Amino acid sequence: MNNTDLVFQSYGRCCRTEQFFVDFYDFFMASSEAIRKRFADTDMAAQRHLLRHGVMQIILVARGMSDRKLRDLGESHNRHNYDIQPEWYDLWEEALLKTVRMHDPEYGPELRQAWKEVLKPGIDLIRGAY
Repeated sequence: MNNTDLVFQSYGRCCRTEQFFVDFYDFFMASSEAIRKRFADTDMAAQRHLLRHGVMQIILVARGMSDRKLRDLGESHNRHNYDIQPEWYDLWEEALLKTVRMHDPEYGPELRQAWKEVLKPGIDLIRGAY
């Protein structure tokens, strides 16, 4: 099984409960005061829904799907729109990996590395639009 298959299956295990997305935002917002402030007036239920689909888009692009939606995400998150700072993507990735570790009983060093390899191109594409 290749890394995209491993991550796709891992994400499926993680998505079984909404708590995965709640925990992610708890970790992500705890990583930076600036990020916490950014979400102060956010509808978190809607935000968790967007996260669910955004992570899936990153995985699907790694599996060969068009990157158009990720390019659009990069555009919406660039300096002219949401102004998501490029360094925040490292915090986002670490929060996601911490959450996967918490929710996927099959998580280990090999799966962590697979996640990092699958996430990198999508994160780089989004961050690169800044």
